[in-house]
Amino acid sequence: MRRILVIAAACALGCAARSVTQTQAQTPARSSPAPAAPQAAARAERTESDEYTRYELLGPETAQFHILYEVTAIAPGATVFFNPIRKGSEASGERVTDRMSGEALRFEVVSGEEARRTGLPGADLDSDYIRIHLPRPVPEDSGQVRLLIEKTYKDPKSYFREGDSVVFSRSLGIKRNSVVLPAGYELTGCNVPSQVLSEPDGRIRIAFWNAGPDAAPLKLTARRLAP
Repeated sequence: MRRILVIAAACALGCAARSVTQTQAQTPARSSPAPAAPQAAARAERTESDEYTRYELLGPETAQFHILYEVTAIAPGATVFFNPIRKGSEASGERVTDRMSGEALRFEVVSGEEARRTGLPGADLDSDYIRIHLPRPVPEDSGQVRLLIEKTYKDPKSYFREGDSVVFSRSLGIKRNSVVLPAGYELTGCNVPSQVLSEPDGRIRIAFWNAGPDAAPLKLTARRLAP
């Protein structure tokens, strides 16, 4: 008699969360609460999903890049959402849109201290946050609110010239990312496996999926095309 042993292995990918939602309503206390199982606790802490970031590099002399960050708020009952402004980056032009309706949403840029005071206990006191007022509470039972967060960063340490090339070097924590080169530039190097695509306007887009548990230390180089 032959025996067949089937071994199934599952591999869960970690995700570096970039933003945090907060439910304003108070949850009634329970008497003698039982410790949550590790898997249940992990699910309870999951407040967002389906993240995607697009970086559009502006003129190299500006050291600026425009960010379009799509994210889904999934914490049941959440009414606000916090998105951090990365340390070392000077932010401007913030805008938040409800992806379902196209409505522009109200938000404020707040300090880490204010974020802690208004609903984000784990906020970094040395960071600023975009505090977004959701258009409706996240529905119970697997509901969601899809957001588009836009901002422009100036960061000479991440985007700079190096000889006759430009360099974009940045640690990217979420899984799905793409970087769009300035008009008239071609890709000359990239340290992570990527797709190289052409935008409708002729710009080059580099898209990749970070399959590892840690942030991807992306570094790409580009040069201006000959006239």
